[in-house]
Amino acid sequence: MKEYPTKSIRNIALASHSGSGKTILTEALLHFTGAITRMGEIKEGSTVSDYQEEEKRRGISISTSIIPVEYQKHKINFLDTPGYTDFVGEVISAMGVADGVIIPVESVAGAEVGTELAWSYADEFNLPRFVLINVLDRDNANFQKALDSVRQMTDTRLVPLQIPWGEKADLKGVIDLLTMKAYQGADNQVVDIPDDLAEIAEVARLEMIEVAAESDDELLMKYLDDEKLTSDEIISGLKDSLIAGTFVPVFASSGITQIGLAPLMEAIIKLMPSPADVHPIVAEGVQGEEELPASDAGPLAAYVWKTTADPFVGKITSLRLYSGSMNADTRAYNHAVQEEERFGNLAIMRGNEQIDVANVHAGDIFAVPKLGVTSTGHTLGEKEHPLTLPVPEYPNALYKVAVAPVSQADSAKLSPSLTRLCEEDMTLSWRQDPITRETVLLGMGGQHIDAAIRKAKSLFQTELETSLPKVPYQETITKVGNAQYRHKKQSGGSGQFAEVFMRVEPLKDEEFEFVNEVFGGAISKNYMPAIEKGVKRIMEDGVLAGYPVVHVQAAVYDGKEHPVDSKPVAFEIAAKQVFKLAVKNASPVMLEPIMDVKVTVPESNMGDILGDFNTRRARVQGMDTKGGRSVVSAHAPLAEMQRYTTDLRSMTGGRGIFEMEFLKYQQVPSHLAEEIIQAAQDGEE
Repeated sequence: MKEYPTKSIRNIALASHSGSGKTILTEALLHFTGAITRMGEIKEGSTVSDYQEEEKRRGISISTSIIPVEYQKHKINFLDTPGYTDFVGEVISAMGVADGVIIPVESVAGAEVGTELAWSYADEFNLPRFVLINVLDRDNANFQKALDSVRQMTDTRLVPLQIPWGEKADLKGVIDLLTMKAYQGADNQVVDIPDDLAEIAEVARLEMIEVAAESDDELLMKYLDDEKLTSDEIISGLKDSLIAGTFVPVFASSGITQIGLAPLMEAIIKLMPSPADVHPIVAEGVQGEEELPASDAGPLAAYVWKTTADPFVGKITSLRLYSGSMNADTRAYNHAVQEEERFGNLAIMRGNEQIDVANVHAGDIFAVPKLGVTSTGHTLGEKEHPLTLPVPEYPNALYKVAVAPVSQADSAKLSPSLTRLCEEDMTLSWRQDPITRETVLLGMGGQHIDAAIRKAKSLFQTELETSLPKVPYQETITKVGNAQYRHKKQSGGSGQFAEVFMRVEPLKDEEFEFVNEVFGGAISKNYMPAIEKGVKRIMEDGVLAGYPVVHVQAAVYDGKEHPVDSKPVAFEIAAKQVFKLAVKNASPVMLEPIMDVKVTVPESNMGDILGDFNTRRARVQGMDTKGGRSVVSAHAPLAEMQRYTTDLRSMTGGRGIFEMEFLKYQQVPSHLAEEIIQAAQDGEE
């Protein structure tokens, strides 16, 4: 692969709904430009982009693939992102390093949930975008209908720069309004516009020129004076409007038949910004914020946006070079972990193929195999010039599973395997729950978690089984309770003796307090630590259902000891039993975590959400409207929200989103508490 300077690079994310033709489009672009000799197929698992075993098995993209396409002395780095909602973290990572977005829209279905999601993230990253009405060769394809569906989704002006030449089985090519030429067939042969489309093309071109003129006062005056704008002026005006976000150009294509590819790539080169054209990224330096224009002469700053585990090569780290240039067999400093990394090879990835290169210039996307300590979100640079590049915000993972090793061998690999999975994916995380003592894996949905579990098995040889996580209940008391217990064991030789009188009472602001109220030496002070230890052990293990006891004061106010048989272990045993008895005499109750939930849905789904909340013991706190969508705030028990991710998608057709965070603990209704206690007792039997 040739070496490309900053001005000749385009970084373009492909983001949209699953099934909109992103992967086949990249396959067609590679074939059209001669990078591959035969187009692969998704159902055969033979595409360059979907190379992972899980992607082949599922028939969908689950990870962003880097597909560099060389055309007219330029390199376009296409980032083919997954369309399924569970893998939205991949979309965010790709858009974080892209300078533009192409949003393919399926010509039959039109704008879908994934289209809206891609559009909203493009807004968030302030990225210029193309809309591509794709797969126009399909039965029932309708360019205008698909375009209208996108217009209903946004207020931004959508203006076609191409119109289809025929549709469905009669699709012959596209009419390009920039050149006023027709591009015919799979080889994109340039011909004159057919007579029956000439007038339609002329009218559409006038709208395009109007957009270009509105970008600049001088161009507008020239346009209003009926002077003809030159091709360069039209391109310049459209590019300015595109980058300013005042309009979105619309294109037409069919990836499978390779129609419309040449004018699409020409438009990317002419209209989409190079890394040198975009606003400099702002890094955090020693002296504060520092702007970094995309220049080889700038300080070295490379951002790690993706980490993958290859079963043959090992770890592959994907970076975008924002500033400076890099050579193979060099070094860079990772300030996040305070260690230097040695770069052996520099590679341009094409799917899972590594194409070695000697040099990489500012603005390019590249990969380095076998880095030691670097992971996603890190910045690599010069030791004497510390810089930290911004990390995109990722949504909180709200879908949880408890994971457990299948065998003893898997148990040893559990922690490192989960850590490596989470290094690769910023929306995946894991933790040990201190209350339920389970290992919990958090992700964006069932497919996301399932893919991670399968990856752990195939890449790290760690087999895991999953289950619904236990709810981290707690136990507490509601009144004062007293009890006494005598522990006496005599089996020949030295015996055991301890008697403890204990009072427990509710404690409001603290988890636990231990008080020694014994006067006159009924129990020696040196036995008090053993008593406290016994109490704490039972507080961890629970009294009612095996959940931690909280907000309790335990006071020892009397007892007895034996001059020979009393010892610390005897008082620890007595303390455990007396604490249990005292808690049972203090009207114990179960507590459950209550979550603060905020759900955002289309207004048409508001009634469904409120009705569903009634079945979940939720208390609605408020309703609001934001950007044409309804926002419902509620407090709901975690026990009722464990699989809300799946349920919300089902209720809203995937258009609903929600946030959830812990709010407080609250008493479980008595009839439900009885079920929890009974389930715990049944589990012990």
